Order: sequence, then structure tokens, then C-alpha cells
Amino acid sequence: MSDFDTYLTEDARLVILRELHQQTDGRLNEALLTRTLDAFGHNRSREWVRTQLRKLAELGAVKVTEVSTIMVAAITRSGIDHVERRSIIEGVARPSPEA
Repeated sequence: MSDFDTYLTEDARLVILRELHQQTDGRLNEALLTRTLDAFGHNRSREWVRTQLRKLAELGAVKVTEVSTIMVAAITRSGIDHVERRSIIEGVARPSPEA
């Protein structure tokens, strides 16, 4: 993977975590996350999003459950700490400071 591809992937993972963090219950399904990524310029397939959710689960940033054929991601304490800049998860872009 090129440096730019790595940058895009890590940025997309941060977008996912930020969107989950904004939800009242910290959860969203893969279809809604795909739409969110599209809005941020990451036009990717649902399978690519599923791969990223699995990677975020490996990193401990989310917990993934499958409901029928849909993946649902829930942000973990580790994911929240990353979004809030309390800790760093390698493989996820670092959030910029809030203005």
C-alpha cells in the first residue's frame, strides 16, 4: 500500500470513530457508516468498510456485532480515548485539536 493509500485508510478509520462517538449510544451499522464516509470524500465499497470495521475491532477501537447480514459497530473506551486525544491508536489518523 502506498503512503497516500495508508493516509486515506487511516483518515477513514478516524471518520468512522468520530461518527460513532457522536451517536447517543455509540453505535451505527455499516450502511450508515458507508454514507458518512461518502460525505467525507471516501467513496468506498461496503466490503471495504466492513474490512475497516474488522481492523478497528482488532485494534480495540470498536466492538462489531453482526445482525443478520449487517455489521454494527460500537465504539469502545479505547476508541473514545483516541477521538478525545487521550491516547493514540496506531493505524488510525490522529485527531486534530478542536478549535
